[in-house]
Amino acid sequence: MSQIGLLFNIFASVANIRGERHRMKYLSKLLFFVLFTCSLTGMAQDRLIDRVVANVGSSIILQSDVDMQYSQYLANGGTPTDDFKCTALQQLIMTKLLAQQAAIDSIEVSQSEVDDRLNANMREMVRRAGGKERLENFLKRSLLQYKEEMRPIMAEQMKADRFQSTIIQEVSVTPQEVKRYFENLDQDSLPSFNTEVEIGEIVMFPELTKEEKDVFRTRAESYRQQVIDGTDFGTVARFYSEDPGSAVQGGELGFAPRDNYVKEFSAMAFRLKEGEISPVFETEYGFHFLQVLDRRGEEVNVRHVLVTTKPTQASMERLKGKIDSIYQQVADNRLAFTTAATLYSDDNETKFNGGMVINPQSPSRSTLIPVDILDKETFMAIDTLQKGDYSHPFQFQDQRTGKVGYKFTYLKTRIPPHKASLEQDFAKIQEAAQEDKTRRKLSEWFEEKTKSIFVHITEDFGICDELQMWVTDPNELASKE
Repeated sequence: MSQIGLLFNIFASVANIRGERHRMKYLSKLLFFVLFTCSLTGMAQDRLIDRVVANVGSSIILQSDVDMQYSQYLANGGTPTDDFKCTALQQLIMTKLLAQQAAIDSIEVSQSEVDDRLNANMREMVRRAGGKERLENFLKRSLLQYKEEMRPIMAEQMKADRFQSTIIQEVSVTPQEVKRYFENLDQDSLPSFNTEVEIGEIVMFPELTKEEKDVFRTRAESYRQQVIDGTDFGTVARFYSEDPGSAVQGGELGFAPRDNYVKEFSAMAFRLKEGEISPVFETEYGFHFLQVLDRRGEEVNVRHVLVTTKPTQASMERLKGKIDSIYQQVADNRLAFTTAATLYSDDNETKFNGGMVINPQSPSRSTLIPVDILDKETFMAIDTLQKGDYSHPFQFQDQRTGKVGYKFTYLKTRIPPHKASLEQDFAKIQEAAQEDKTRRKLSEWFEEKTKSIFVHITEDFGICDELQMWVTDPNELASKE
């Protein structure tokens, strides 16, 4: 169950418990807010002038905390509106309540975990901004300063997330509950689903000969020699490394455990001493050399330079001949598709699943995929196929890695557009029922928590209808004491 889905529905359920009148008015606005705040880290704001806008038990929420969320919203192209600040404050109240209970239950996150999350978020922010300098100009502070400001915020959010997981970890739904959930839906307002397909793929990438690889190895060796001769490692990485995620940060990857890397990279990173520069070595991504910057227990922080290997025309011609031969055997029923996928496919995510592709948007890992989320090449390949047919091999570029290769596709199932039904859409309805039960569990927790934790919001936020459900009646709290 995703954090996005849970938070979206918690707002609605708490409103149901406290009073139905506010729920529908804010539903679409809350969905946008949660999608946005889950996708970005947070932009620190200057706190020269600040004030308390809410008390949540022993914690406070500052105006600058709300402004931080609002700045994110504007930076993503949102239209200026004070209504959004109401939504932002509601989210902050929920985080405070969860984090306070996490502290009571002695739920902790280590400094290294916080740093790892921060480093990962910062790498993504640098990538989106188009470089370190552009991001620093946008933040109006250095990334080091930003990281220090964000560290306590990130730690609190991670504790809140960890405690929330303990609330919902044992929530599950039975087939009877799924059926009851579906029957209780408004049958006149059931959603309609677009065409869905089940597809399999055999994916193959070219193999280079030693002579073809040596071109890229030699290039990596020349970059390494520049570092040995005294050129700053970070400068070489920024100019020449073909790893877009780390090049902008001088090749630095941040602290990570051994299993974060492919085995060849991990073996080299954990073998060297601090400051030592590795020889050039090969992984599935290309040729690297790295330098160990620091060690911390079972984690290491390295920086590296990557030279990716690229297919030659000869290697692509060899690959085309190989995949054409496999395709012909499968199409002639001389070789089962599932066997061919296991033996020959280079896609580790599908080859051990009989070549079948998993819907990336399905928490239950369903193989039914809406056609509107397929990439253009795959859609075109299956568009004219009948159930049980195979497309001819075609050239493609992997969207995740950028590698160029060939693949052919198998159409197992095509379900035309239809209104939701228990028979055809059990997996999707099960996910919805699970989400409904989970959010009710969380909503009940928030409802109970606000009966014993004092929540106060300043008068200027009193205009926010959705915030009234969180305010504690002092008389009610005093009577409990």
